[in-house]
Amino acid sequence: MLPIEVFPGIFWLGECDRTNEYFEGMWPIKSEGISFNSYVIKDKKNAVIDLSGESFANGLIDRLSKIVPLSEIDYIVVNHMEPDHTGALRMLRSVAPQATIIGTQKTSSMLASFYNITENVRVVKDGEQISLGEHELRFLSTPFLHWPETMMTYELNTRVLFSCDAFGGYGALNGSIFDDAAIDVSWYENQALRYYANILSTFSKPVTTAIARLKDLDIAVTAPSHGLVWRKSPRRMHELYLKWAGYSGSPALLGVTLVFASIYGNTERMMEVVAQGVADECVPLTIFNVALTNPSYILPELLTKQGVLVGSPTYEGGLFPGMGSLLELASIKHISNRCTAGFGSHAWIGGAKNEFVKMAEKLRWQMCGDFDFSGVPDEDELVRGREFGAAFARQVKESAISEA
Repeated sequence: MLPIEVFPGIFWLGECDRTNEYFEGMWPIKSEGISFNSYVIKDKKNAVIDLSGESFANGLIDRLSKIVPLSEIDYIVVNHMEPDHTGALRMLRSVAPQATIIGTQKTSSMLASFYNITENVRVVKDGEQISLGEHELRFLSTPFLHWPETMMTYELNTRVLFSCDAFGGYGALNGSIFDDAAIDVSWYENQALRYYANILSTFSKPVTTAIARLKDLDIAVTAPSHGLVWRKSPRRMHELYLKWAGYSGSPALLGVTLVFASIYGNTERMMEVVAQGVADECVPLTIFNVALTNPSYILPELLTKQGVLVGSPTYEGGLFPGMGSLLELASIKHISNRCTAGFGSHAWIGGAKNEFVKMAEKLRWQMCGDFDFSGVPDEDELVRGREFGAAFARQVKESAISEA
């Protein structure tokens, strides 16, 4: 895409990735893509804000040179050191050696360890300001969104907030960077939820702290480093992030996420009747086969829904491996305070049940029932399985919160 003017004197220089299969080496983006948003402010002094990964460096520098001569770049603002935002730094530094790199104290030490950059680096404190001429930059420390060195940059006159990873989302930009273009905004909001659950849910407390700090700031545009630039509804992502952060460690919305695995079809057979029981109670239900679905797509449901049903056969004395991995990831992402129950088939002796109970304790999920059986479920067990699902759904109704 060509450079796009966000506000007079402020330009988007980003790139859309429609090629790579994974973000951070583990989150699928093959069908959705992702954008890497970089910006430049053209003034008496010129400032680049956030960059891109190393593989996109040539395109970034080419677009930048169309707006500002590279020899006239005064500042490179590093809001976040993660390589998808700083990989282009070494190349930009080689063509614009006069530019001062701006970041937090921790950014300064990371610049040395990541890129061996120690000279022409300016450390800024929380709330410090730099004048570019008609534009004035204020730097806001936002640690652990989602690394300890992160900050946001706010331009006082145009009221543009450059928020880096905060308020971002998956999804390549389809012709326009703005939320008021003729696009399906709800699709981008869903991609932002998956991004939040995958990347930021571990840091929900810092998210809440940062949003509270931004409450009294006059914001005309929120310009993150991934996803849409929000100018029609500049606080829309703030509102959604705050809501999603509220589900971390607290009761979530009415709904059940049913995750299952099946080796020979016995647990899957039971899963179908357990699902019937949940549906009998008119509780929203989403079903995932953990052997076929990347956890990236399951985590948003676990984050936002109060009920979790786990169907796993016993595999070598424990949970099906993919199920164990998913639950460990949910623990890392601090998805706690859920109502849960487990079911599954075993051959000669159970083991999945015991491991799941221990995992639920680690997750701080409330055990609301279990139902294991040997081999192929008979007709009576299938009937009981349906009631098991219905009983669980009734418990979820009691513990879930209402949609805001």
